[in-house]
Amino acid sequence: MRGDFSVLQVGALQDHVVEGLRNRFVLHKAPLAANLGAIRAIATTGKVEIGRQLIARLPRLEIISCLGAGCEGVDLAAAAERDIEVTTTSRVLAADVADIAMGLILTMARDLAAADRFVRAGHWTAGRYPLGTALGGAWLGIVGMGNIGSALARRAEAFDMKIAYHTRSPRRDLPWQHMADLTAMARQCRFLALCCPGGPATHRLVSAAILRALGPDGYLINVARGSVVDEAALVEALETGGIAAAGLDVFEDEPRPHPGLIASPRAVLLPHIGSATIETRQRMTAAMIEAIERRAAR
Repeated sequence: MRGDFSVLQVGALQDHVVEGLRNRFVLHKAPLAANLGAIRAIATTGKVEIGRQLIARLPRLEIISCLGAGCEGVDLAAAAERDIEVTTTSRVLAADVADIAMGLILTMARDLAAADRFVRAGHWTAGRYPLGTALGGAWLGIVGMGNIGSALARRAEAFDMKIAYHTRSPRRDLPWQHMADLTAMARQCRFLALCCPGGPATHRLVSAAILRALGPDGYLINVARGSVVDEAALVEALETGGIAAAGLDVFEDEPRPHPGLIASPRAVLLPHIGSATIETRQRMTAAMIEAIERRAAR
């Protein structure tokens, strides 16, 4: 245990995460009654607000360690001004989230959820199920090409899909087609997968215009953040046939998805389970704690 290294827990963390932190550090929980000057690390989820005011009250703060893929709740500019390290566990959860994204692609393309209901309802005796959409040769456009986006691209290639991606600038180490124009990529691709960070820069990036570009044969997959999609525009596109279907693991208001999404037979909805495996949650906890331990050892 590092008895001289104080960590502030901000927001709810699972019991095993709290136990792991408490076993290694002096752990305090916000709101903090103890000496603010002693705090050298923050442990949080990344979605909880860590604003400039809180950062300013912690003069010895060295690291903000986030359990999850993103850190949109953190005031990154305020952290950078103080040279405060901000870490996430995106590397260790990328494979599981990419698996869920690929599962949503398969589920929508072959209409697996509805096909299951078709069999259970006894409709198979009355006729064959409608044809689905093949993945081989289809374009998949990925918004964001970090750990999750690149993991999804590798999985999609195994299904003989063609890959394009949208980021601010191309990555020279990747073989896939970079497209700076998101509208053009949505127009080119049958499947559009969101694997980008949340936050102001991507707020409602997928607008009614992007959905129109995706078109009536297009499929939207979101394993990023609910804030990346204009949900009202998405509901309208689903209701009018503006896109073929949407597969969503994240929503603007969790755990309360838009009623129009719940009502839509064109939407496949998951309860934010991208990283929800026993193995990955254990690795995420370890990665979060290890980031703080590395800082404490300096």
